[in-house]
This record gives sequence, structure tokens and C-alpha cells, in this order.
Amino acid sequence: MSVQAYNDIVQNQLSIFVAISNQIGGEVAQQAKLVNDAFQAQLSFINLAAQSAAPSADYQMKLLKPTSEKIEAIQSLREKNRASVYFNHLSAISESIPALGWVAVSPTPAPYVKEMNDAGQFYSNRVLKEWKEKDKKHVDWVRSWSDLLSELQKFVKQYHTTGLVWSGTKSAGVPPPPPGGMPPPPPPLIDDLNDLSVGDKSDDRSALFAAINQGENITRSLKKVTPDMQTHKNPNLRSGPAPFKTSAAATGTNYATKPVVQKPPVFQRDGKKWIIEHYKDNHGLLVEDAEMNNVVYLFSCTNCTLTVKGKINSIFIDSCRKSSIVFDTVVSSAEFVNCQSVQMQVLGNVPTISIDKTDGCQMYLNEKSLGVEIVSSKSSEMNVMVPKGNGDYSEFPIPEQYKTTVSPTGLKTFVVESKG
Repeated sequence: MSVQAYNDIVQNQLSIFVAISNQIGGEVAQQAKLVNDAFQAQLSFINLAAQSAAPSADYQMKLLKPTSEKIEAIQSLREKNRASVYFNHLSAISESIPALGWVAVSPTPAPYVKEMNDAGQFYSNRVLKEWKEKDKKHVDWVRSWSDLLSELQKFVKQYHTTGLVWSGTKSAGVPPPPPGGMPPPPPPLIDDLNDLSVGDKSDDRSALFAAINQGENITRSLKKVTPDMQTHKNPNLRSGPAPFKTSAAATGTNYATKPVVQKPPVFQRDGKKWIIEHYKDNHGLLVEDAEMNNVVYLFSCTNCTLTVKGKINSIFIDSCRKSSIVFDTVVSSAEFVNCQSVQMQVLGNVPTISIDKTDGCQMYLNEKSLGVEIVSSKSSEMNVMVPKGNGDYSEFPIPEQYKTTVSPTGLKTFVVESKG
């Protein structure tokens, strides 16, 4: 029954998700194929569990390898396409596909599936916000993925409530132990205690404990330091040879001069994507002649300034430090991910600013962009600069601290304002 129920999910909810993904095409369709492969691999694993007895934990991990490899491929596809217009789609799946790991969770795997489903909601909401007015297929796509994971949660709760059930009797293909039996135990750390000078030598342990239990007598054999041996009373004793130091040449290593791998900078246009990567100490980066369907992707830059002229679709700033971006108008959103000490200034309009896993983000707005929506998560030191009209700015910090109260009807969360 368990195998048949899982196969129903594959034939129904999974098939719908893959079909809609193929309609969208591009990287979304590529990722959907990997998702289908991952579910098929798990179906084979569940079929094996229905016919076999539980193997050892180590061998069970080997049996799970086909599924885990597909999960890694799904997440790798997302990392390779951070500049894609479908990056939020890829991220929604990448963040929640670990739900297939429920087979290794006990005693409550069903809540784990829900937790993974919730983990992808952040990016699913972005997809809805960006595409709901442009293409209904994307709304159906989000709903189909949510339905798929919801059905998976129900399946786990019904058939594998406390963990994966191994309901067969035959072996799951566990390899036999190596010939010759178990290897011999390693030799003891202490081979011989007969040289102890205290206690009965017929019992090494007794001799050891007798030596420890002497109390104050244990220091009687130590040599005393007389005043003529003390360096603070005899300055001439301080001029002895320097302590021995092992040279780097003698050890064959030189950690101080180990080169740091610096990737070459990249500035290129790939179709609709402008890719700027690995620049350092460059404040003259410029994107000109950008079109409204273009995407600018700034990655791993340090102490740089990028200027974007023209109206474009979106901007992604990923893993940058002490860098700034100045742009005219963005149709969709400007996003900061994994950044430190970054700044942005909009000269025209920007509907949405997204900040994720970023510490230190200064946002300078103008009169046209005062209706912007700012979505932040796992970030700190975020400030919005609003123009006053006289050329100056008013600074407003984005809240980072919240208070949640629990009641029988649910949770209520409030912003806790800093009084400092």
C-alpha cells in the first residue's frame, strides 16, 4: 500500500509539476527533470524497503545515494544560474527539495517534510509577486509544487509515522563481512609499567595509583630552586641562548607565503544577462545601453562601484563586500544576498528591494521610489535614506528585533523598537 500510494503521488502531483515546468522552459524545465529523477529514485528505495529487512545505517546511506545525488544536482543547478530570470524558481525548489530526506528522519518525519516546504516559501512568494500579473503559469507552478510536498507530507504521516518502515524479511543486499573475522585490537598505549619506582611491581596499576596517591610526598624528589638560580635576582642568567625555533625551510612548509587564489575579473554580456564578477578596488564599473529585459548580476566584488544606466528588469548583488551600486530604474527588484557593507542609490524607480543574509546595507532613495517595498531576512544594520527635499536625507533603520507572543489561537509577532 505504501508503494502504491507513493506511485500515485508520482503519477499525479509530480506529473502536473513537471508538465507546468516544461511549459515555462529554460532552467525551470531542467530542474524539474532532476526533481522527477529524485522522486523516481525514492520510489525505488521505498519499494526496496517494502520487501526487505532494515539494513545497517551505513548501508542504508549507500542505498540512499541515488536520491542524494539528484538533490545535490538540483541545488548545484541553482548555484550555476544565479543570474537567471528564474533564479527565484530555482531557489524555491533548491531550498525545499531536502524534504526527500524524510526517509532518514525519525521519530517524526512528517513535520520535517513540512519544515522543508516552509523553507522554500520565501522564494515561492517572490515568484508569485513577480509573475502573477505577467503569466498565470508561474502561479500554477508554485501551487503545483506546494501540492506535491503537501501530498508527500500526508503520505509520510499515514504510512511512515515514526520513520521509514522496512516491512520485508529478506536482506536488502547487505554485503557479507570481510573474510578472516574482525581485525585484532590495536596495541595498548602503555606497553610496560614495570619501571615505576613506587608500589608493588607485581601489579602495574597499583603502582601507578600508589604514585598518584602520595599526596605532598610526591614533590620530595623534585630539585629546589635556590635564590642564585632565580633570573629576576641574577640578570646575568638572562643572557642565555635563545629558544630553539624550527625554521620553515626545515619543515618544508611556508604558510606565510602561501598564495591566495584570486579568480580573474569577468565583465561580459551573455544574452539578456550582464555578468560582473571578482573585481577588486574598481570604482569605474559601468553598464551602458541596458535594455528593459536585461538582468545585472554583480558577484564576489570587493570595494567596487557599479553604475547602471537605463531601465532594466532586475539587479542581483551576491557575496559582495564594501561595494556600491547606482542605477536609474529597475522594473522588478534589486536584491542583496550574502553581502557585507554594501550601498545602493536609485535615481529613478525601484518597486522592490530584497535583502537576504546581509550585514550592513544602506539604501538611498529618491522621490520616485518612495513607494518601494523592502523584504529582509537574516540581515542586520539595514538603513533607508529618504530625501528631505533640500538635498539632505533622513535615515530610518529597518527593524531587526521582534517579539512573538503565543496564545491558544496562534502566534502574534510585533516589532521591538530600539531605544538606544
